[in-house]
Amino acid sequence: MSERKGSISVQTADIFPIIKKWLYSEHDIFIRELVANATDAITKRSTLGRTRNVEVPAGRVEIKVDDKLNTITITDNGLGMTESEVEKYIAQLAFSGAEEFVKKMEQNGEKNNDIIGKFGLGFYSAFMVANKVEVDSLSMEDGAKATKWICEGDTDYTFTESSKTDVGTTITLHIAEDSKEFLSEFKLSTTLKNHCDFMPYPIVLINVNEKLEEGKELTQQQINDTNPIWKKDPSELKDEDYKNFYQKMFPMDGDPLFWIHLKVDHPFTLDGVLFFPKFNPTKPMTDRNIRLYCKQVFVSDNVKNIMPDFLGLLKGTVDSVDIPLNVSRSSLQGDPNISKISNYIVKKVAEALKKLWIKDRPRYEEIWEDIHLFIKYGCVSDPKFDELMRERVLFKNSAGKFMTLTEYKESIPAEYKEKLGDKVIYFEKEKSDNSLRKELLSVGVQTLEVDDHIDPHFMQHAETKKVGEHNVQFTSVDAEIANILESENTNEEDMKIKDLFISILAPKKEGEEAKMDDTEIEIAKIKNSHSPAYFKVDEQMKRFSKMAQSMGGGMSFPIKKTLVVNPLNPLVRNALKIHESGKNEALVEKLCKHVEDMATISSEGLKAEQKDLFIERTQSLMQELTSIALQ
Repeated sequence: MSERKGSISVQTADIFPIIKKWLYSEHDIFIRELVANATDAITKRSTLGRTRNVEVPAGRVEIKVDDKLNTITITDNGLGMTESEVEKYIAQLAFSGAEEFVKKMEQNGEKNNDIIGKFGLGFYSAFMVANKVEVDSLSMEDGAKATKWICEGDTDYTFTESSKTDVGTTITLHIAEDSKEFLSEFKLSTTLKNHCDFMPYPIVLINVNEKLEEGKELTQQQINDTNPIWKKDPSELKDEDYKNFYQKMFPMDGDPLFWIHLKVDHPFTLDGVLFFPKFNPTKPMTDRNIRLYCKQVFVSDNVKNIMPDFLGLLKGTVDSVDIPLNVSRSSLQGDPNISKISNYIVKKVAEALKKLWIKDRPRYEEIWEDIHLFIKYGCVSDPKFDELMRERVLFKNSAGKFMTLTEYKESIPAEYKEKLGDKVIYFEKEKSDNSLRKELLSVGVQTLEVDDHIDPHFMQHAETKKVGEHNVQFTSVDAEIANILESENTNEEDMKIKDLFISILAPKKEGEEAKMDDTEIEIAKIKNSHSPAYFKVDEQMKRFSKMAQSMGGGMSFPIKKTLVVNPLNPLVRNALKIHESGKNEALVEKLCKHVEDMATISSEGLKAEQKDLFIERTQSLMQELTSIALQ
């Protein structure tokens, strides 16, 4: 066969260098595209073999790297191409042979969803790393002759004779100087594992320059698992199979908490496995935990359009032939199937959690600390998820047990139900006065623990809905304890205590207007209370401040606080007695400020600048009390 020259058919003269350099955002994509084309060719040959009742060899893709000749070759035993097919499918840029093949098979009554190629541009990713590409191919058609196509990175190409004797195609890349990193066996192996780890046919890497002892053969390293777990029947899998797969995907993690196996074939096709990892607050959050595949070909780990944000904590794989991709396979295009797939995944996650709740509530409670963040976030952000999960949101109560909001409402003693109405009493984790919770618990009224992060949002959300048959209205323990436990009306002596604390802790000059951050003082008689005083904060102002902080930007708002003093407490009564005796006003002032300090510590804690003052005041108070005791 004599040489024959031609030109690649493009409509714009300068489109070729653009495609070579900018078609893909990352140069290592070339290996995925060429291997994907090879697996397409194998699938085509297998399909034609079945339709013609002809036996074909098992599919295989072989990749050889030669760092002396600066070449990488990709060889498949697919159906191969004739010279006219090479010219049609490669030289006519953006003509999709795979797409035409699928149409032809569908016309013959056979639908095949295992063909990867769609846009016909993947082959040209080779020129991102190579300055010369050779294609040797021998078609499976009877009487076909092998052909070789050579192109050196411009619109001219050459056809010449090929010595290929086996059916299939070999692509030889002459690697450019700026891409020689891919001649490293480690680099090429890592790239293959990243992009081709689950392709459907064995992918074998061979280093032809491997130094061998006499009588030994070159190492053939199989890169991929051709039958990934998401393609298998869940009924045939054991827990260890899922855990082993998870460890392969995320080797730095411990075992997952549990998992969901996704399988659907109508109205779209979707397979996958989603894992619930153990939450690690010290580990940076990432939104690239889920790998997207299209017919076992890795596409992207950026799945924001498919996975809602609240499921970003999950890890795993999603594989679908119905997810539309652009020419680089690296980003999603708008399509009605995307929302359907997203809704399906949300539904399956909620159903799996509901199933765990029903079948094994102790296990659900055991993993709650790891899953509560995304469940509450999901309820706030997704109405359908909210409908399924709102009644399965847990809070830890003051007795250290988990309960739902419905269970909380049902736990309220009969004598307090009318007084509380829709109210749900909460305390802020590590901030509220523990003694107040104990006092409520002593009469059978639970309080629920909330955090600073997601709970302010969930609480506001839940107040706009019904939880089961109940309306809910969250109120803090400090705002509600006096309403529940105040034992009797105040008297003249109580008012003297109030005036005393005002004169020392919140004195105002005549005519001076109150400020937002001024502390007000109230009296509330709580029998058997261990707290001489506590701080009460306006609920709406507290919510507003929390929401502002969670939105970022460093916003903060002054919050009006009220110091509630308990006149039944011995320390408070003794301060009044010393004051009335007129013997030691300095000690009275120290006692009142110490009561305020204890209330601050019990509620929100002392700020850095307050700690030194607290220590100084405490030392001064102790010295004076010990001096009095020694008199």
